[in-house]
Amino acid sequence: MKSVGFLSLGCKVNAYEIEYLKEELSRRGYEIKDFEDKCDCYIINTCTVTNTADTKSSKMIRRAIKENPDACIVAIGCFIEANKKNILPGIDIAIGNKDKKKVPDLIEEYFKTKKQIIDLYENAPETFEDMELTNFLGRTRAFVKIEDGCENFCSYCIIPYVRGKVRSKMFITVLNEVKDLVKNGYKEIVLTGIHTGAYGTDLGENESFAHLLEALCKIDGLERIRISSIDPNEINDNVLRVIEENSKIVDHIHIPIQSSTEEILESMERKYTLKEYEELINKLRNIRKDISITTDLIVGFPGETEELFNKSIEEVKKINFSKIHVFPYSERKGTKSMLLPNHIDNAVKKERSRQMLEVSKELEISYFNKFIGKEVEILVENVKDGISNGHTGNYLNVKVDKELEHNKFYKVNLVKVDYPYVIGEINE
Repeated sequence: MKSVGFLSLGCKVNAYEIEYLKEELSRRGYEIKDFEDKCDCYIINTCTVTNTADTKSSKMIRRAIKENPDACIVAIGCFIEANKKNILPGIDIAIGNKDKKKVPDLIEEYFKTKKQIIDLYENAPETFEDMELTNFLGRTRAFVKIEDGCENFCSYCIIPYVRGKVRSKMFITVLNEVKDLVKNGYKEIVLTGIHTGAYGTDLGENESFAHLLEALCKIDGLERIRISSIDPNEINDNVLRVIEENSKIVDHIHIPIQSSTEEILESMERKYTLKEYEELINKLRNIRKDISITTDLIVGFPGETEELFNKSIEEVKKINFSKIHVFPYSERKGTKSMLLPNHIDNAVKKERSRQMLEVSKELEISYFNKFIGKEVEILVENVKDGISNGHTGNYLNVKVDKELEHNKFYKVNLVKVDYPYVIGEINE
C-alpha cells in the first residue's frame, strides 16, 4: 500500500480540494498520512495570494522533495498556475487550477511510468469542477465549496488571473452534498468559495446565494451554517432577509474591508465606499444585535501616509470589529497597484501590521467580555487531557475544564477571558 501526505496552503477552498483528494485516494486504497511523515507521495495545494504565500509554497515543495527524494511530488493550485513557465525542479506532477480531480489518476500513471506530468492550460478554467465530499476527516465542521473564481480585479490582487471567472456548483448538487454530510454526523457546515457571495450569478435567477442559504436552512439535522467570507457588495437585501429569518445561520460573518479609508479603497478599486460598508454593518447589527463581524485589512498599501494609517485605526475602532486579519501589502507582478506611486518601505509595513494587530486584540477581548456571565452553546471540537474546547455560533473559542463528548452541543456559562480563549463552566 502506497502512502500519501497532504498539505493545503492558503484559503478554505484549497482545504476543501485537499479533503476531496484524501477521500478519493483513500477509496482507492492509499494510506493517508501526515505531511510531516515519510510518504511515497506528497500533494501540496499551493497559494499565491502574497509574496509570503509564494515563498511558503516553494518551501513546502522543497521540504517534501528533501524528506523523500524518491517520492512522487504533486504540486497543484494557484502558485503553479501563476508560475506555469517556471515549474520548480523536483516536481513530478504539476496541475494548476483546472482538472484537479485528475490527480489520483495521474498519480497512478506516474507510479507506472515514472515520467514527469505537467498538465497545464494556457487559460484559467471557465467551468466549475465538481467535487463532492461525504466526510471531512478530523473536523466537526465541514467545508463545502460552492463557488470558484473572481471577477473583481482589485488593483492589488492576482487571484482573478489564476482562478478564472466566477462559476458555481449546481444548486441541487450543493444541497445533496450537505445532506450527505449531515447524514454522516456533521452538524455545522462552512460555505466557501473564492467569492462565496457571488454564488449563482452564472446560474438561474432562482439559484442565487440567498436562495441557496434559504434552502440549506430547511435541511433537517443541520444545526449551523457558517459563511467563510463574503464581500460587502454581495450582502444584498435578500441575503439580509434570510439571515434575519433563519437562526441556523450563525452570529458570525467575515466581511473583508481591505482598507478603512476612502482614499485607499479607491486606489484598491474595491466595489464599495467606506460609507456603504458602514451602512451594511449597521443593517447587520440591527437584525443581529451581538453578531461577530470580522474582517481582512491590508496595511502599507501604496500611498498610505501616516495620517491615513491613523485614520484607518480610528475607523476600525469605530466600526468595532470583533477581529481583524491584518496583511501587509504584497507586490504582485502584473497587478495595477505595482504601477502606483509612493510604495511603502517594508519596515514601515511591518510596524503598521504590529500596531493594527494590537488594535485587533483589544477589539477581540472587548467583544469576548460582552458575553462574560452569559450562557452560550458550544459545539465540542477537541477533547484532550480532561480539557474540552469548541466554538459558539459567533466563534468564541471556549475552553471547559471537563471532558465532554466530541461533536456534541453543550450549554456553557462563560466566566472569564483567557485570551485567545473564553473560559466556560458546565452547570452540574
